[in-house]
Amino acid sequence: MQPGKIVDRACWAILALVLASGLAACNDGNNVNLSNAVKRTSVVQTQNGPIQGKVDQGIQEFLGIRYAAAPVGNLRWRPPQSPDKWTDVKNTAAYAGRCSAGATIDLFGTTSTNEDCLFLNVFAPDTTGADAKLPVMVWIHGGGLKDGSANDYNPVELVRQGDVIVVTINYRTNVFGFLALPGLDSEGHDFANYGIMDQQFALKWVKSNISKFGGNPANVTIFGESAGGLSVLTNLISPTASGLFEKAIVESGSYTSLASPESLSSAEDRGKAFAKAVNCQSSAPSQTVECLRALSVDEIQSQGSQFVQANPPLTIDGTILTKTQGQAFTSGNFNQVPVLIGTNRDEYRNFVGLEEYATGKAIDDAEYKIRVQQTYGANASKVLAAYPVTNYSRADIALAAPATDSVFVCRGLRKSALIKEKVPTYYYEFADRTAPVYQHEAPIPYGAYHSGEIQYLFKGFNGARGRETTLNASQKQLSSTMIQYWTQFAKNGNPNGGAAPQWPLLSADEYMSLNVPKSAAMSLSSLRQDHHCDLWDSIQK
Repeated sequence: MQPGKIVDRACWAILALVLASGLAACNDGNNVNLSNAVKRTSVVQTQNGPIQGKVDQGIQEFLGIRYAAAPVGNLRWRPPQSPDKWTDVKNTAAYAGRCSAGATIDLFGTTSTNEDCLFLNVFAPDTTGADAKLPVMVWIHGGGLKDGSANDYNPVELVRQGDVIVVTINYRTNVFGFLALPGLDSEGHDFANYGIMDQQFALKWVKSNISKFGGNPANVTIFGESAGGLSVLTNLISPTASGLFEKAIVESGSYTSLASPESLSSAEDRGKAFAKAVNCQSSAPSQTVECLRALSVDEIQSQGSQFVQANPPLTIDGTILTKTQGQAFTSGNFNQVPVLIGTNRDEYRNFVGLEEYATGKAIDDAEYKIRVQQTYGANASKVLAAYPVTNYSRADIALAAPATDSVFVCRGLRKSALIKEKVPTYYYEFADRTAPVYQHEAPIPYGAYHSGEIQYLFKGFNGARGRETTLNASQKQLSSTMIQYWTQFAKNGNPNGGAAPQWPLLSADEYMSLNVPKSAAMSLSSLRQDHHCDLWDSIQK
C-alpha cells in the first residue's frame, strides 16, 4: 500500500464528519409574498423570466432563483436541464430549499429530503445600476460533497466593502450529485459528476444573466472553502468549465492527492456496491437504474452517505473530467486563470475536537502514539520523530498537527508549486489562533481551525446550527484586510491595490500570513519547515 493511501484512509473517517455545511431548508422564495414594509428591488428580467427581490441594509438580495429544473424523477442522475420559462414576476425574497442530505452529528449539516434544490442567490449593492459592470464572485459551498447549502453564507460585507456582486449556489451533493454506475453511464449523457455539472450550469446562468444585476459577465471569480475549494480546483481542470470564470480562489480545498479524481472503474465499483446496498442491483443495468430512480430520498440516504464519504467521489468520466489534478497542473492543460490559494494553520484541530466531543474523552499521550502508528503505518516512526508529543502542550494538539500538515498544508503547497509555473498564484495561511469558535465545545484549543476563516469573509458564519460568535476589534480589522484582498483579486487578478500589506506572488517564494494584529508577507521556506513538508513530500505522492 502506498504511504499516501495510508494517510488518506485513516484521515477520511474523521474528515468526512466535519466537511459538511449548510442550513435547514427554507421556504421557496418564489412562493413568498413581500409585505409593504419590505423595500423591493426593481424587477429584473432573467433569461427564464422576471424576478423581484428585496433590499436589506443597503444590499439588493435576490434569493432562491431557480437556475435549473428540479432534478427529480427521470431527471435524477441526469445533467441539469433548463427550467420552464415564466411570465409573472416571481418574488425572490427568501432562500429556497437545500439539497438532500442525511443526518449528521456535526454542526454543519441538517437533514433534508428535498431534491428540488437547484437555486442560486444574487447579492448586489443597492445603488448598482444595470450598466455598472461590477466584478462578480461566485461562492461554492463546502460540505465534503455530501452536504451543505448556499443559504449558510451572508456575503453582505464582501458586497458592501468590496463593491462586488456575490452569487451563492446550491448543487447536488452526496450520492444524488456523485454516482457512477454502468447503467447510468451508458444512457448517452454526461455522467458521474452531476454536482460539478450543476456548478457549471449555474456559472453559465451567471454569464448569461449577471449583467442585468449590474455585474460584468467577463469578470467572474469562483471561490469556495473545503469541498467548495476542491470544487474550484475541479473546475480549474475541467474542459467543460473553459470560459466560465476568469479567476479562482481556493480555501482549504487541497486535501486530496494529486492522483484525484479516481478512475471510472473504481467509481463504478462503488456505485455497484451502493445499488446492492439498497437492493437495486440487477443483471440488467437498465433495471438497476430504473429501481434506483424509483426509490425515495430516505431509502437512498439510508446507504448513500457511506459511499460518498469513503473517498471524494470525483470521477474521471472522459468529458467533465479527463485527467487527474497532477496530470493537469503538471502539463498546464487546465483553465489558466490567476489563482489565490491557501490553508489554515491548524486545519485538523476541529476534526479532533469533534471526535473528543462525540466520545466525551480527550486524547492522551498513550492514545496519541497508538493513533500515529495506526494512521501512518510503516512511516509512523518518522512521524513520531518529527512530531514528538513533548513538543506540544497537549496530546490532542499533537495528533492534529501531522494530519493538518499531510492532508491540507503540504498538499496545498505541492499543488500550488505546479500551478504557479503556469499562472499568477498567490498563497496564504490563515493563522489567527484566536478565531472565534462556533463549533462543539471540546478539550482541544481550536486555534486557526478548518473553516475558521469563513466568518471573516461571510458575516456571522456559524455553520448550520453552531454557536453565535462575534469578531473583536483586531479580528474585524483582519476581516477587512481579507475582504480587501479577496475583492481586489476579483477585480484584477491581483490582491494588492489597497492599504493592506503588499502580497507577493508565490513565485517569489513568499506567502501572506493572515493574522492579528497585522498580516505580513513571510518566507515560504519557513512555512514548509513549520509544517514538515519535506517529510510529507518524501512519503506522499
